[in-house]
Amino acid sequence: MRRVRRSTFRVKIDEEDATRRACLTCGGVAFIGDSADHCAGTGHESCSCPCGGEEFAVAVGYAFFNDGEVRWSSVGLRCLTDGALGVYADTKIDYSPSRHHLAQA
Repeated sequence: MRRVRRSTFRVKIDEEDATRRACLTCGGVAFIGDSADHCAGTGHESCSCPCGGEEFAVAVGYAFFNDGEVRWSSVGLRCLTDGALGVYADTKIDYSPSRHHLAQA
């Protein structure tokens, strides 16, 4: 039996960088940031590492304006097969208020 870590996800991204993660432990699916608002609905492709791995730990990083509003969000993935790191989505946030992104990782 294969043991799945609590923080193991499969991640799909569409051409608009709308990012959706699926937890392999509980089966929960969620969009990252405001991706649900910008999702094309089709064309989501599963992220994969150059080694072929498709199971990841997910991290979201933010860049801020001087007033504390979110300027950019970046989705980083660590492959759980070989440990490789990569940024899979970079999204410019061009509206305000945008701090709600912090609760949507």
